[in-house]
Order: sequence, then structure tokens, then C-alpha cells
Amino acid sequence: MPHEYLDNLVQTGNLKSEAATTREVSGLIRSGTARLEDAKNTALSLESRFDLAYNAAHALSLAALRIAGYRSERRYLVFQCLQHTLAIPNEKMRVLDLAHRKRNLSEYEGTADVDEGTVEALIRATDEVASRVLDLCAGSMPDTD
Repeated sequence: MPHEYLDNLVQTGNLKSEAATTREVSGLIRSGTARLEDAKNTALSLESRFDLAYNAAHALSLAALRIAGYRSERRYLVFQCLQHTLAIPNEKMRVLDLAHRKRNLSEYEGTADVDEGTVEALIRATDEVASRVLDLCAGSMPDTD
């Protein structure tokens, strides 16, 4: 399937066109789904659940990008490309964008401003990413190792 938007990002140097391997995609999906399940563990702190859900979202989003034949070194682009790799709805994109901004504040400024609602919304958005990437894999896993 042609990806005009993603091809334009290659032309500007923001993405690289690169075939994925089954092993790489499988590893990203395995990591993402395990972290997503751990994020649902309410015995963990909100900060831990947020970190797990955010990293699950990133791994699964990266898997979708890799299946499409692209690579990015910029975390935010992996999420922005979801509209083109998995047709993620705008409301879920806003949740992922907010999570990315909160993650950056936490990582770079030490500000851990997460609440139960934010974590639950992130888990729901990540569940949708997981479902769509698994559906995508059913029909288009790369053949190379």
C-alpha cells in the first residue's frame, strides 16, 4: 500500500525507508503487549503504569511503522505516523500526544504529573493500537529474517 505522507517524510530525512524483519516486528509486539498487560496492574504506582503503557504504545506503534517499511529515530514521529499506518482516530492520537509530552516532562524535567484518568486513557489508546497492529500483522508480516 502506498504511503505518500510517509514517503514525503523519507524525502525530508525524517524517516528512513527500510524493510523490517519478522523477528524485529515480533519482538516489538511481544514487548509492547507484555508492557501493556503490566500497565493494567493496579497494584503498581501510577508512574510505573504510565511508563509501561507509554513504552507499550511506542513499541506497538514502531511495529506498525516497521511493517509499513519505515524507521524513525524520533519517538514523536512514530506516534504521528499512526494515522497513516493504522488509521488511529484523532481522539486516540490526542491521548498519545499528551502522553508523549508528559513522558518528556518526566524524563527531562523530573515532573511526574500523571493521574488515574490519564493512565486509563493511555491504556485504552494503547489497547486500540495493539488490536490494530495485530490485525495488520495477520495480513502483512514481513517475510525476511
